[in-house]
Amino acid sequence: MRILFAIVAAVFVASSALAEEPSAGIENTIQSQVDAFLAEDTATAFSYASPNLKRLFGTPERFGTMVQNGYPMVWAPSEVRFLELRRQGELLFQKVLFVDKNGAPHVLEYNMMQTAQGWVIDGVQYLVAPPVGA
Repeated sequence: MRILFAIVAAVFVASSALAEEPSAGIENTIQSQVDAFLAEDTATAFSYASPNLKRLFGTPERFGTMVQNGYPMVWAPSEVRFLELRRQGELLFQKVLFVDKNGAPHVLEYNMMQTAQGWVIDGVQYLVAPPVGA
């Protein structure tokens, strides 16, 4: 009976570790890219992009310009908070709350891809834009 309990416990611990690993790796990838943007290191930031995004933008400079102009809250956030990780079939999507330098919240969803080198970012979309007021 003790052996059966030990086997069940070992399987549970192993499956829990596997379930948690994508989240930690994904959060690390996104945070590392944000840290590179904060340091204005577009080459390092570009290294976290998927092969598809690298082909699309071609150079770290073009990629950095797109992020700086299109996603200023990602380029220079005052706060980054990871929300839920969602699985859709084989795809993983990480929601992230960015607070921009003016204090406005932005929720973005990162499409993540696992490669032989680790997790990379395959796209980002707005989920919640900041409120507009008069």
